[in-house]
Amino acid sequence: MASVTIVFRKNKVNKNGEAPIFFRVIKNRKSSYISTGFSVNESDWDESNKRIKSTAKGKEHKETVARMNAVISKRFTEIQNELIEVESTQKSITTKTIRETLHGKPPLDFYQFADSVVENYGYENKPGTHSRTKSVVAKLRAYAPNLQFGDITPKFLADYEKHLKTKKKQPNSINTIHANFKFIRLLFNKAYQQDLIDYSINPFLKYKVKTEKTNKEYLTEDELELFRNAETETKSNLDLHKNMFIFAAYTGGLRVSDVLQLQWKHFDGTNINFTIKKTKGQLSIKVPIKALEILEKYRPEYVNQNAFIFKMLPEGILNKSAKDLDTEISRSTAIINKNLKTIAGLAEIEKNISFHISRHTWATRALRKGISIDKVSKLMGHAAIKETQVYAKIINSELDNAMDVFNL
Repeated sequence: MASVTIVFRKNKVNKNGEAPIFFRVIKNRKSSYISTGFSVNESDWDESNKRIKSTAKGKEHKETVARMNAVISKRFTEIQNELIEVESTQKSITTKTIRETLHGKPPLDFYQFADSVVENYGYENKPGTHSRTKSVVAKLRAYAPNLQFGDITPKFLADYEKHLKTKKKQPNSINTIHANFKFIRLLFNKAYQQDLIDYSINPFLKYKVKTEKTNKEYLTEDELELFRNAETETKSNLDLHKNMFIFAAYTGGLRVSDVLQLQWKHFDGTNINFTIKKTKGQLSIKVPIKALEILEKYRPEYVNQNAFIFKMLPEGILNKSAKDLDTEISRSTAIINKNLKTIAGLAEIEKNISFHISRHTWATRALRKGISIDKVSKLMGHAAIKETQVYAKIINSELDNAMDVFNL
C-alpha cells in the first residue's frame, strides 16, 4: 500500500533562503517526490501541522498563506484518492509509475517495453536473437493482444503454456515453451532493473519454467570412421560438407557458423585462431593431423588470406550487414544438414545427423581420451563449465552401463 505525506525539504534551500514543499509518495520503502510549487523560509513552516505559518499580521499576507495551505491540502487529498485508484486498477506499480500516473503519464504497456528490447537486438547487430525474440513476442501478442506487466500472473503463464502445448496447427514442445518463457522472464528482470515494476509482481517467483531432457546424439569412433569413409565424389558438395563435418569433429567441435567463416588468415600453420561468432570470445585450437589433411585438400597454390577455407558463403558477405551474414549462414547450414543426412545414409548410420552432432562427437571423444572437462569447456568456447557437464554425464552413463556386465 502506498502512502503520501507532506515534507519540507530544508536540505534543498534556494538562493533566497527558501526550501521547497513536496508530497512524498512511499511504496515498498521507495520514495518519489511531487512538488507543490511552493517554497518558504524554515521559520515560516509549521512542521507539526504540515502547514505554512501566518507569521505576519497583515490581512493580505494571511489570505495568501491561507490560499497556499488550501491548495496544498486539496492536492494532498487528490493524490490520496488517485493513489487508491491507481492501486486498484494496476497490479504492477512502483513509486516511478505512481509519479508518472499522477503527472498524467500512462503506465508502460508490456508490449511497448518488449518491442523496445527486441529492437535493441537489431541495433546491436544480433539478427538471430532479434528474429527469435520478435517471434516470441508476436506469438504472445496473438494470444493476448493487450497486456500490462501485472496481467502476466502465474495463472496466466499456466494457461498460456497449455495453449502452446495444444495448438491445433503447430503444438510447441516443452523446450520451445521453455525458450519462450525464458525471454518473458528476461523482460520482467529488465523492467525491474529499470524500476518500472516491483520485484514482487514477477510471476516467475512462483511459476517455474519447465524443461525436458534431450538426448545429445553423437557418433561413436566406429561411426565417425564410417562417415569419413563414405564414398562421395571429389570436389562435390557432398564431399565438401562431409569434410567440414569431419574437420569440426576433430577440431574442438567448431560450430557450423564458425567453420563457414574460417579464412586462411585464421590458420597459422598449426592453429586456428578466430573470434567465436556466438560468444565473441577469442579461441585458438591446435589442428589435429586428420583435420590438417582436410585443410591441405582445400589449400590453393596461391593463398588469398581473406578467402574462405570452405567455400560456401559468397565473397564479400563479411562486408555486408550482420543480418545479411546471418541469412547466408542459415541458408548454407540448411543445405549442409540436408547433405549430411544423405552421407549418413551412404555410411549406413541410422542417426539423425546434423552439423551440430560433430560438436557432440568431439566433446564425448575428448572426454573419453582423458582431456579434463575444464579444457574441453575452454576449447568448445563455452561461457560456463556447466554447459560442458552434460557430456561428462554421457560418459558416466556409458561407464555405468558397462558395469552392468557384472549383473549377468
